[in-house]
Amino acid sequence: MNRYDDIVIGGGHNGLIAAAYLARGGRNVLLVEKNERVGGATYSEEILPGFTVTVFSYVVSLLRPQIIDDLDLARHGLQLQALDGTFTPLPDGRALTRWHDPAKTRESLLQFSRRDADNYPLFGLRMHHLGQGIRKLLTMTPPRVGSVRPRELGALVELASHFSGLGDQRFHELARLMTASAGDYLDRWFETDALRATMAASGIVGTFLSISSPGTAYVLLHHYMGEIDGASRSWGFQRGGMGAVAETLASAARSFGAEIRTNAGVERILTSGGRAAGVVLEGGEEVFADQVASSVDPRRTFLGMLDADELPGEFVEAIRRYRFQGSSGKVNLALDALPDFTASPGPGPHLRGAISISPDSLTLERAYDDAKYGRFSRRPFLDVMIPSLIDPGMAPPGKHVMSIFVQYAPYHLNGGGGDWDAQRDAFGDAVIGTLAEYAPNLPDIILERQVLTPLDIERRTGLTEGNIFQGELGLDQLFFLRPAAGWAQFHTPIRGLFQCGSGVHPGGGVMGAPGKLGAEAMLRAAGAV
Repeated sequence: MNRYDDIVIGGGHNGLIAAAYLARGGRNVLLVEKNERVGGATYSEEILPGFTVTVFSYVVSLLRPQIIDDLDLARHGLQLQALDGTFTPLPDGRALTRWHDPAKTRESLLQFSRRDADNYPLFGLRMHHLGQGIRKLLTMTPPRVGSVRPRELGALVELASHFSGLGDQRFHELARLMTASAGDYLDRWFETDALRATMAASGIVGTFLSISSPGTAYVLLHHYMGEIDGASRSWGFQRGGMGAVAETLASAARSFGAEIRTNAGVERILTSGGRAAGVVLEGGEEVFADQVASSVDPRRTFLGMLDADELPGEFVEAIRRYRFQGSSGKVNLALDALPDFTASPGPGPHLRGAISISPDSLTLERAYDDAKYGRFSRRPFLDVMIPSLIDPGMAPPGKHVMSIFVQYAPYHLNGGGGDWDAQRDAFGDAVIGTLAEYAPNLPDIILERQVLTPLDIERRTGLTEGNIFQGELGLDQLFFLRPAAGWAQFHTPIRGLFQCGSGVHPGGGVMGAPGKLGAEAMLRAAGAV
């Protein structure tokens, strides 16, 4: 068969979710994926026999509860286990640990500051309330500002009503947070630098910004909005790794009738009379559809799969200016034993959650300084997990796997003149060396390492510049400006062509909202809702 109601380009989590919703709405759907497996950046693989790692994306939190319910993902195998807190070892041999148990967190913080111990639950409550104010935006299509169409005017009224309902104090605090840096915002609450640094690190994940850059406080809030089984600010791990999340979504899509083809890269999008008509696959096969959705990033969609002369000139310029600035790398390890942290020797519950190498604000700023001048960070921020402690099936008995997210690793080394292939091993050495300052036995227990630069991420997943959010989460690239002013409603200048990836509202993370909202826009356009 070579004709469908809808074709979805890209089998990452958003593409799979879009295909599932479209098929659930009664549409005849084909999803095409370039690689031999679905998942995009959410996939797992063995780096040694018996050692399974989650290659890129490594935790689940932002996945919207409504999507889990609508697609009945639990029935298809979704099993999220919450991570218990964040362990931050410090150079002086102490450790700061934020547990899910408030009493244990308070006990840890009292080592450093009674004021911070008192303020920490108040801060959490404030972020919860602000998250409630933002969460509404994650579920709505941004209005087209300036339009006088009834639907757009209605959306503007709904948005105004929502913000007016927050009350003056919460609205003012939200406005302050949206424009502040993570570092400055946290300075208002806490006096312990180690606490400020480890919390501010959530504001720089996946961005080419420092903790003192305006706008990073919003990224902090973005990561604070996670929810697992109704518990806010929870981060979870899927049994079997992130590849199992992708398989769960693919199973749900197929259960509604969607067809999924792998090893089916799209060479270009077919158009006829200014309207999408299907796709041409690599190799020349043409597949036709009434509507097409792209879950790949805006640059690859509009500048790679279409001719620029098919699009308005100002739109093409906006897409060319859309910022990616990949800044992250990943190191995955197969281990012969558990790492032994000087700050908390031996095995224990502190190893079952996140391990944050973010000892102080100056270390994070210096890490950014390296990247700013085109170098990978010599002492980077590291977000570490040991998935085999949560799911023992990911490594042989007594052995373990470790996931290390690394910030910063600029895609453009030395202003674009550097060679990531030549510097990959040195980058891996810097990561291992930094972590070994806190767990000295680490180099001796490594059986295998997988070092992934932003260039590797781009090559493997198709994410431009290796940007994990398909574009910076800057204030000028959010809500009705993502990816371009006037085109944040999932429609595009090509009739019948839609966007449904992280490069559109509300952005990145394993959230699924772009896929859901993009599918809903397509269903409305087809008169299916």
